[in-house]
Amino acid sequence: MPDSSAPILITGAGQRVGLHCAQRLLEEGYRVIFTYRSERPGVQTLRDLGATGLFADFSSEAGILAFIKELKTHTESLRAIVHNASEWLAETPGSEAEAFTGMFNLHMLAPYLINLHCGELLKHSTPADIIHISDDVTRKGSSKHIGYCASKAGLDSLTLSFAARYAPAIKVNGIAPALLLFNPDDDAAYRAKALAKSALGIEPGSEVIYQSLRYLLDNPYVTGTTLTVNGGRHVK
Repeated sequence: MPDSSAPILITGAGQRVGLHCAQRLLEEGYRVIFTYRSERPGVQTLRDLGATGLFADFSSEAGILAFIKELKTHTESLRAIVHNASEWLAETPGSEAEAFTGMFNLHMLAPYLINLHCGELLKHSTPADIIHISDDVTRKGSSKHIGYCASKAGLDSLTLSFAARYAPAIKVNGIAPALLLFNPDDDAAYRAKALAKSALGIEPGSEVIYQSLRYLLDNPYVTGTTLTVNGGRHVK
C-alpha cells in the first residue's frame, strides 16, 4: 500500500521506461501525475488508468515555469518527483549550440527549477523523494554524445546538491541505467555488440528501473546516491 496519499509526479511518461514505471506505480495504488510533450498511445493508456496527464514543454524557462504553475493547480502535495524526461539530440555541424541548450534545459534546468519551486509540495508528504534518472554514460564520458553526457552529468551533480539542501525532509537520489531496451529497428549485429558491453549480457527491460525506483522510495536511509543499473559494464 502507498505510504502517502500524495501523488507521485513522473516526467516524460508517455512511452518506454517512463510509461512502465507510471503503470507500475498505479498498480501499487499510488496516485500519479505525469507529463508528456506529444500525444502517444501511452498517454491515453495512463489517463484510462486514472493518472493525470499534464502537457509540458521543458525546452525553455518559460515552458518549465508554466508547467510548475499548472501543476500547483492540481495538487497541494507530492509524494515524489521522478525526473525521467530525456532526449538525445545530435550534435550536427551548425546546430551544436541549439542541441546543447535543448538538452541542458531538459536534463538540468527543468529538474533544477521544479525541485526548487515544488519543494514545499514535497514537504507536505512524509516520506518524500526526488529521483533523477541519469545515464551510465556519465561514468566515463562520450566522444560522440558530448552534450548529452555533459547534461546528464550535471543532473548527477544536482542529486548531490539537492540531497544536501533538502535533508532530512526530502531524500534525493538518482538512477543511472545503461542499455535497457532495444528499438524495433535495431539489427542483430548492433544488438550483439551492445549486449557484449556488459558483464551480464542481457536486455533487462524497464522493470529493473521500477525496482530501483521502489528501492529508493522505500529505503529511509539513502540520500545523495546514484544507483548504477548497467549490467556490470564497469567491470568489462
